[in-house]
Amino acid sequence: MNVSEVFIRRPIATSLLMAALALVGIVAFPLLPVAPLPQVDFPTVQVSATVPGASPETMAATVATPLERQFGQIAGVSQMSSVSSLGSTVVTLQFDLNRNIDGAATDVQAAITAAGSQLPKNLSTPPTYRKVNPADSPILIVSANSDTIPLPQVDDFAENVVAQQISQITGVSQVLIGGQQRPAIRVQVDPAKLQARQTTLEDVRSALTNATTDAAKGTLLGKEQSFTIASNDQLTQAAPYDDVIIAYRNGAPVRVRDVGKAIDGPQDVTLGALHRDHIAVVLLVFKQPGANVIDTVDNIKSALKNMGSLIPPGIHLDIIVDRTQTIRASVKDVEFTLLLSCALVVLVILLFLRSIQATLIPGAAVPLSLLGATAIMYLGGFSLDNLSLMAMTIAVGFVVDDAIVVVENIFRHLEAGTTPLQSAIKGAREIGFTVISISISLIAVFIPLLLMSGIVGRLFHEFAITVTAAIVVSVVVSLTLTPMLCSRFLVSEHDREHGRLYRVIERGFDMLLDGYRRGLDVVLKHQFPTLLVFFATLAVTGVLFVLIPKGFFPT
Repeated sequence: MNVSEVFIRRPIATSLLMAALALVGIVAFPLLPVAPLPQVDFPTVQVSATVPGASPETMAATVATPLERQFGQIAGVSQMSSVSSLGSTVVTLQFDLNRNIDGAATDVQAAITAAGSQLPKNLSTPPTYRKVNPADSPILIVSANSDTIPLPQVDDFAENVVAQQISQITGVSQVLIGGQQRPAIRVQVDPAKLQARQTTLEDVRSALTNATTDAAKGTLLGKEQSFTIASNDQLTQAAPYDDVIIAYRNGAPVRVRDVGKAIDGPQDVTLGALHRDHIAVVLLVFKQPGANVIDTVDNIKSALKNMGSLIPPGIHLDIIVDRTQTIRASVKDVEFTLLLSCALVVLVILLFLRSIQATLIPGAAVPLSLLGATAIMYLGGFSLDNLSLMAMTIAVGFVVDDAIVVVENIFRHLEAGTTPLQSAIKGAREIGFTVISISISLIAVFIPLLLMSGIVGRLFHEFAITVTAAIVVSVVVSLTLTPMLCSRFLVSEHDREHGRLYRVIERGFDMLLDGYRRGLDVVLKHQFPTLLVFFATLAVTGVLFVLIPKGFFPT
């Protein structure tokens, strides 16, 4: 059976089929997300708990330990670590790569609930968890600072305006605030004055808590009407706190101003960020999995420009880190390498075939195979990254082989005197099985990468699929479009008069063939030394493989 004959006899249908393949690839290419590496999600959950004022030792003993005891019973936990600091504990759970992150998060929530009875009663809020990817880093870091406006006000603007606007942009997963300086009222107390008035810090804390509340006040019921009492007892400025009564001693009230003072300040004075030697608030922007990092950053920059009318005078927004600069440069460099590889492959074909028609026919298989692979990448949810582009660069040498084999076999029949149509039909029938077997053997090389587990397997999964897709599409093109073009455009070189360049190249090939023949004669006359060189090469290769440095990625 000759599969190619159907396509050879229907050139218009074959051309439309290949045009559709190219169109699908052209449409899919700009839709592929751009990233430095394939998206590899590590099933990781981070649990946070806070107890204001507790020492790191206390947090580790009373908060981290009960949580870790419960988390250790969850199936699939490959690594667990915790960090306890002043008033805070963060437990990070990393699960096996085959564990579903949503199921893992459900188990973490159940473990937090089970540990509730063992946790301190003065937790400000119950422990919270969130799914994180430790491989992710911020795609953009924005600084907000001012020389005239207090930092808490800058933080209020950055958190409630800028961060909210950026979070609404497509492709942004979350915006974290670094060096956060939330506005707060800080009460500074003199211990000596407290002792003199026989009061304690607990008296101050209780009084401040009761003094600023927003609670229901009830209703006034009348015979015909009822009124809801609407009153907010919250204190939002520092001055009213000075009048808060802490306790009564000797019949007289003891107020905050008697033992200290209230001031406006940041909620946590230990937090801070620096930008160009200025204290600032930074916004760390993370992207969603699968989002196009370049489009996302461009949209964020456009939003920041359009935010000019919302920015109060005196506040400056500066982009201090933009990861897309290195990503753009890296992807652009690999794309240039891909184009250069295509050009070099076509030039080498032209050098050996020495015919424009014979060169363009297999040369057409290169862009069609790559465009077809691009469409398959889009269907697979892959991205344009260094590894997938490297796969396409490597595939250039593979995809052109099938077409060259088909052209050479058809050209052989053409030189024997048959017509182009008969040569294409007969040559494609003879070589079809060989082309398929060659391609299957190439695909078999990448099967171990497809089946590889772990982080390396996930990273190179896109690489293997992309190369395999390009090879499969090249087989289709070589058995359909290539013989059809040969039947219409290929002409025997015996019917033409060759120019000087052709004759010069031909003499060069004759000299190369003659040199190879003489070298082969020498090898065949000294077979035993040749065999010894072969085994010595194997031995040296094994030694060098053991001695060569090994690592995950090149430094």
